[in-house]
Amino acid sequence: MNAIFYNGKIITMESRNGQLAIQNAPEAILVENGSIKKVGTLTDVRYASGPLTEEFDLKGRCLLPSFIDAHSHFVMNGQLSLCADLSGCGSYDEIINTLKQYIREHRITKCEAVLGFGYDHNFLKEGGQPDKRVLDQVSAELPIFVLHVSAHLACANSMALQLAGIHAKTENPQGGVIGRFPGSSEPTGYLEENAMVPVQNMIAQKLNINVSDRLEHMQDIYISNGITTAQDGATSEKDMLFLEALSSSGALKMDLVAYPLMTAGGTNILHSHQSYCRSYRNRLKIGGYKLILDGSPQGRSAWLTQPYFHGAPDYCGYPWLDDQTVKDFISTAVQENQQLLVHCNGDAASEQYLNTYESVIKETRNTQELRPVMIHCQTVRDDQLDRMAKLNMIASIFVGHVWYWGDIHKKNLGEIRGNHISPVKSAVDRGVIVNFHQDSPVTKPNMLHSIWCAVNRYSRSGSIIGEDQKISVYEALKAVTLNAAYQYFEENEKGSIKEGKRADLIILDQSPLEVAPKDIKNLKVLMTIKDGNVIFQSQRN
Repeated sequence: MNAIFYNGKIITMESRNGQLAIQNAPEAILVENGSIKKVGTLTDVRYASGPLTEEFDLKGRCLLPSFIDAHSHFVMNGQLSLCADLSGCGSYDEIINTLKQYIREHRITKCEAVLGFGYDHNFLKEGGQPDKRVLDQVSAELPIFVLHVSAHLACANSMALQLAGIHAKTENPQGGVIGRFPGSSEPTGYLEENAMVPVQNMIAQKLNINVSDRLEHMQDIYISNGITTAQDGATSEKDMLFLEALSSSGALKMDLVAYPLMTAGGTNILHSHQSYCRSYRNRLKIGGYKLILDGSPQGRSAWLTQPYFHGAPDYCGYPWLDDQTVKDFISTAVQENQQLLVHCNGDAASEQYLNTYESVIKETRNTQELRPVMIHCQTVRDDQLDRMAKLNMIASIFVGHVWYWGDIHKKNLGEIRGNHISPVKSAVDRGVIVNFHQDSPVTKPNMLHSIWCAVNRYSRSGSIIGEDQKISVYEALKAVTLNAAYQYFEENEKGSIKEGKRADLIILDQSPLEVAPKDIKNLKVLMTIKDGNVIFQSQRN
């Protein structure tokens, strides 16, 4: 599509702040052959256009660069969209009824298994985990496994535990916990982190779902939210084959960046798919490696330096990996000059990452620009942000925690630490490059909601979580455009409206710089444009 866009609010993201962005907004832009050819006055843009150029009247609506997803799980999104949806369940009975209905509707046989996703014990009436005593009420014959919304906790029924070989004598794995009944070694069915793996592997062999068909349509959810570049974080070999098939068939409408999980054979995956490394082939590329160091703060498995406020007085969560293993993985990534994305929710996990990365850089004397990333950063401390700035380490912050679990974090961490979750302002003030993500499928890939969270910091109860961590709307927009492009080494191609850059654009019904901050989450994506082509158009447009 060759087109001129004019008569609207155009936010280029090339200004220093929001006020200048409004004052210096161009009258029009010209898109030609998938790129932005001209930005300026309508007269100048028309003069630069060719004879077959269309003119698109924005009618006062807002044009800006499309959003860039800095961390999510694209393949997992497709897988879990085909499973029992427990996200709306508010009690054990609702979980039981939802699973029974799913079994009936999908005619699950005794040779298959049942997978549910999205329950959150923090918001269940009973306030606990739906362990095997609950799930056995659904079926004693079918193996049943339900995954917490964080994807770091789960529960299994008796049959699933039996088939996975988990029993009273099974020891906790490194980086995982098997729930036990008080005063007994009998498993309850509740599993944390790496303890889930045996059940997950068993369930995967028994699921009768066609993920590849679903993946082709999964991207539409991202695209309808204005996202034109997305991520598959923690890619397995099987996931990579799914993505490669999508890429080869030409089915990808957006760009997709994969990060193989190092603890799941990530180095072999990257090396065996070398042609995708750092460069797109049919909209797919491998960006580097992924590593996970701890769990979930709302599930109390994140690794902290100071104890949680409830439960055992000295309980701080736990690490996934010992220091030497972490160093071995980081050394591999650095020696291969690969970017590394590391999941750190607790400040102890952040400390392990920083200590090890600093040590490896010093030992290897690597001076390459690798742009390492700390993912989530829920309890990262200010002193750790100072060290991140020196390392040019990117803070990819799951700022939606403020809304979804802000009240839970204050309960689990106390007033001071609770108000310091997702410390965006502290990071920005220290010169750390900050971007946002939704960790989808944990939450929906809704960038406008993340912007709203960063600017307002409301919790579900209506409280403000960390008044001092609020940032401006323009800073929040930068986090989901130019800063996210920087993470992918694509800031010269994406993330702003500039002559020569790719025409990855969205149209909103109003400008986020000009509506009340509390209304940002209500803005609507009317159109998504990738490389100059319209790939989503709202019926409201």
